[in-house]
Amino acid sequence: MLLEVDRVSRHFGGLIALNNVSLTAEEGQITGLIGPNGSGKTTLVNIISGFLRPTSGRITFAGQSIEGREPYRIARLGLCRTFQITLNPQRMTVMENMLLGAKQQLGESVLMAALKPRSVAAEERHNLERAWHLLEMVRLHNHANELAGGLSGGQKKLLALVQVLMAKPRLILLDEPVAGVNPRLIDDIVEVIKTLRNNGETFLIIEHNMAVIRELCDTLCVLDMGQVLAEGPVDAVLAREDVLRAYIAAGGQLDPDTEIATVMAADSQEHA
Repeated sequence: MLLEVDRVSRHFGGLIALNNVSLTAEEGQITGLIGPNGSGKTTLVNIISGFLRPTSGRITFAGQSIEGREPYRIARLGLCRTFQITLNPQRMTVMENMLLGAKQQLGESVLMAALKPRSVAAEERHNLERAWHLLEMVRLHNHANELAGGLSGGQKKLLALVQVLMAKPRLILLDEPVAGVNPRLIDDIVEVIKTLRNNGETFLIIEHNMAVIRELCDTLCVLDMGQVLAEGPVDAVLAREDVLRAYIAAGGQLDPDTEIATVMAADSQEHA
């Protein structure tokens, strides 16, 4: 497994946000992470990416223990993430944002820039070519010289995704890639992710849109109240009665004919 989360817990004082959570992500696949609001998804993602430390448990990525490491060190290993609200510098151009994503550039060192100007220039040309290629893939190349702040919400999500690709990651962690996105752009984002997966990229995706989860994911993990409720193939997990109950108000009666996509779509509307 490329990523293994083993019995991870996180306490905030007397609040148990995660309790012995385990999940895996296999290379070349898309793993989905779902659950009602407050189930611990964001806490888990922040722990995996280094923005929070676990109270207990282990996280292994590409054979290395990463729990407690700084986010930039985890990113350098090849585990990169996007955020639900994109953090791209709004007053930089789309292309400038892309070039920020390339990791460990020679030109970042004053010494290397002075001693090896040709190598620095060659790397910059390579990064520029890669940036153009990725922007063309998501149809943002015509916006390359525009400020990132002028993009639509969906375009910003696409920019965040391809900026991550500039770092050539081994696993991409996407935090709600279609949340708040115009429906016309959701299909574009889904198609880009499918293309990348077909080209060998690996994803761990948090998402409330069950149509997107069904279309993209190979396996699915459901969190509820800080614990793993179910894990396995998407259709099998979504057919489980306890998963349905997790998306229905406490004390409500379970209708066996209720379509989970309908329940979760309502949850997505609330979340948005």
